[in-house]
Amino acid sequence: MTANWAAFSTAEPDLAKQVEERFGAFTHHTLATLRKDGSPRTSGLEIRFLNGELWLGMMAGSAKVLDLLRDPRFALQANPGEGQGMGGGDVRISGRAIEVVDAKTKGGYVEEVEPPEPFHLFRTELTEVVRTYVEDDKYLVVQVWKPGAPVRTIKRT
Repeated sequence: MTANWAAFSTAEPDLAKQVEERFGAFTHHTLATLRKDGSPRTSGLEIRFLNGELWLGMMAGSAKVLDLLRDPRFALQANPGEGQGMGGGDVRISGRAIEVVDAKTKGGYVEEVEPPEPFHLFRTELTEVVRTYVEDDKYLVVQVWKPGAPVRTIKRT
């Protein structure tokens, strides 16, 4: 089961806001894809939350594009920032990246973002959103959301 960003935001607005704020704190994040041989590849990436979707834009012909065209599964981790502090916690999103080839949709993205051309655009179908943070300098808290289920919260000392 998958959901787009709008469905996640509707189902869990507080967590969605925290996730967007965490990704908004930095421009570059880390995308994990699968290579042809099945081994992981991590790459830097800029993302956008626009019109109820989480978008991944990439330079044409890049290794991560080829990975996603072959196998659309991905994991995305928010930039942890400088030093030891994690501010809003650690945030990760997993799902499937679906290439956008529709000229009108891609054109709307270009108007908003003005990416360097040529580029590939992917919309995302989420399978999991995870936020991990420390509460009261005592508890490790992990929030896990999957489509069709409420947020599950795990708290450890």
